[in-house]
Amino acid sequence: MSVADDPTARECNCLAIRQAARHVTQFYDQLLAQSGLRATQFAILGRLQRNGPLPINTLAAALVLDRTTLGRNILPLERDGLIEIGASSADRRRREVRLTAAGAARLRAAQQGWNEAQQRFNEVFGAERAAALRDLLREVTASDFTATAGP
Repeated sequence: MSVADDPTARECNCLAIRQAARHVTQFYDQLLAQSGLRATQFAILGRLQRNGPLPINTLAAALVLDRTTLGRNILPLERDGLIEIGASSADRRRREVRLTAAGAARLRAAQQGWNEAQQRFNEVFGAERAAALRDLLREVTASDFTATAGP
């Protein structure tokens, strides 16, 4: 039975969102591949460029990633010298992530692939629909879906 034939799967919000996210991520990854970055790594470097050094937990929350997932994604960035992880200048006990000059350069190099992905997405999906989709997805991300315990 295909997903199209299964009413539960067709109505599952989580499945539809995850499938769409994987599909779009694979598309962006293809266009970012020449830069040596994946979409999540591009997002991490971009967030650090926009916000400056961030504590690991703050960075994870900003990207809506759990700390473990963020950790797996920053290891190759640190290994390649694109980020540094060290003590915060404000509180030496706190570790924060910083974009390096090499990371900023890699981000600039990846920008062309990201621009192409954005343009192609807008061409296929429609610029107005894409903007409306981003707004709707931001609302989803901001929603409180706190799970409650059973009776």
